[in-house]
Amino acid sequence: MLLSPIRCIILLLLVNFVYSGRVLRKIKEHVRKIQYEKAKKNVLMSAVNGHKPMGEVRDGKIHQPLDHFDSQNDETFPQRFFVNEAYWERPHGPVFLFIGGEGPISEFNVLAGHHVDMAEEHGALLVALEHRFYGESINEDGLETENLGDLSSQQALADVAEFHQYISDRFDLSDKNTWISFGGSYAGALSAWLRGKFPHLVYGAVASSAPVKAKLDFSTFNKVVGLSLADEDVGGSDKCVGDIWEAFAAVEAALFAGNATEVGKDFGCCEIPEDLGDQIELMQSLADIVMGTVEYNEEGGILTIEEMCKIMTNETETYDSETEAYDRLIKLVQIYRATGEEPCLDASHKQTIKDLSDTNLDSAYNGERQWYYQTCTEFGFFQTCEDASCPFSRMLTLQAKTDLCPEVFNVPQHSLPGHIAFTNKYYGGDHPNTDRVLYVNGDIDPWHELSVLEENLDKEDKDMAILIKGTSHCADMNPGGAADRPALKQARKAIERKVAKWLKEAAWKLMG
Repeated sequence: MLLSPIRCIILLLLVNFVYSGRVLRKIKEHVRKIQYEKAKKNVLMSAVNGHKPMGEVRDGKIHQPLDHFDSQNDETFPQRFFVNEAYWERPHGPVFLFIGGEGPISEFNVLAGHHVDMAEEHGALLVALEHRFYGESINEDGLETENLGDLSSQQALADVAEFHQYISDRFDLSDKNTWISFGGSYAGALSAWLRGKFPHLVYGAVASSAPVKAKLDFSTFNKVVGLSLADEDVGGSDKCVGDIWEAFAAVEAALFAGNATEVGKDFGCCEIPEDLGDQIELMQSLADIVMGTVEYNEEGGILTIEEMCKIMTNETETYDSETEAYDRLIKLVQIYRATGEEPCLDASHKQTIKDLSDTNLDSAYNGERQWYYQTCTEFGFFQTCEDASCPFSRMLTLQAKTDLCPEVFNVPQHSLPGHIAFTNKYYGGDHPNTDRVLYVNGDIDPWHELSVLEENLDKEDKDMAILIKGTSHCADMNPGGAADRPALKQARKAIERKVAKWLKEAAWKLMG
């Protein structure tokens, strides 16, 4: 099936998400749409200038085993993929595999991005595989709780192995076609784990912003948020952190004083946060606006750190210099709502339960339910605020996060530590048993705390780690831009050198 350049694509998945709150998810959707528009513009401009990659893109579906590890189970599901042959130097050109994560993929995953730029340089065949149970890669009843047991990273890696064989057969590939895998966020971890568990399938792997260490209480996420907000190199300051803390303390004080109605009106809440559950949802929504700003700083978020800090520290001409931190936070919410065209601010625990319990494929296309299930059964990643380093509300507790696991999925809370321990034992945590993996992170991105930050010098084919100063989540995966920070430009060059070296090494080994 040939794809038209004007076909409507729902999402570009160069940015992946892990669930914190509904507001953070919406911010991430906003970033995706911005990146989609940029990618579409770049691809169409390339077509005008004589490049014709769109006509070379095809999509399809393969039927994968629902359970790779049960030979008695013959059930299958359809798994979506995309292929771009525009740059491929037949018959022995390399294969660049883009691994999908916790959301849908689109044709732009083989049309735009740093990996696509490198594919053009090296004459690579581009393929992208959607993660099971996300996007269109799911059976009609896949979101029913009893069927979510087949959703796991282990099954996803087995899917990739089957897909590798399918592509090899379809394009008559051999060991002369060197495979390199790419992924960002959760998919970045999958890229690394693929190299670790199936080293014969991919010669090397690029793992961007990859949280390879599962962690139940991910309190250090908000610690890094605070540090990033204080970083003067990205427009932050100690005063910014202090004023944000002051604003959240004022909201808490107003709620504890019984002024929920007034607070709800001040922040434009969809419902008055009368009970504790709704008040926690409100505090999460407020924190999400700040967290999303940090995580996607300078990558298409609602605001940059510099812009947000100017608002919160009264450094703009727009606001009265005498306004309190509480009022400045109100202004921040107003900007979020106006930019995202949100009629009101989410503050309903009941609505959160309803959203996560929705098994309708249309409404669940964004992957919210599936991903929360994986956090309960494999990864944790619960972003809490119970220690002194967090600039938000202490109401954001681990208990509040994990209560949803039994309530929505019947996953007992007491089982969560065991699930996280198994994941780290199986993959190796932040010391994974991998080689020829390039771990790329930005130091502004809170997720770098769960990635690999140091090279393993004890291995012959050692892993390599790049920590990019002043950059955010998966920033290296996007096409280069004139406004990119020098450190980001240098990091992309380092990635290009490493990929080129892998391809050259693979060719030498075949000749030897």
